[in-house]
Amino acid sequence: MNNDQAETSTLIDALKAHGDFGATRVIIAPSFVHLAQAVTLTADSGIEVAAQNMHEATSGAYTGEVSPAMLSSVGIQTVILGHSERRAYFGENDATLAKKSFQCIGSRYGCCFLLWRRTRRSQIGQAL
Repeated sequence: MNNDQAETSTLIDALKAHGDFGATRVIIAPSFVHLAQAVTLTADSGIEVAAQNMHEATSGAYTGEVSPAMLSSVGIQTVILGHSERRAYFGENDATLAKKSFQCIGSRYGCCFLLWRRTRRSQIGQAL
């Protein structure tokens, strides 16, 4: 939950001022409430906009969640899945992420899947 609307614009302006990214793929993932704004501001810039998350269901009574159709409606084509925070705070597990991944593939989205490796330190709650 970082960056308000003005901060999102400032970040995008700074990236666009950089100019040509060459062969580097630049993807930003603002909060859901700023996705439409980001898609508009990055048009024809070479900067892609991704969603931070997506629900595995296409629709339904999942208050506060974001469906594939909702993301498509604002021009999103890439989703990031597997955040350690979602695993730690929302209990997402491999089974949930498998469902989300299949939904992502079925919706023809690009998927940036973050692999999570449990280490002995994380098991006992120490920061890495």
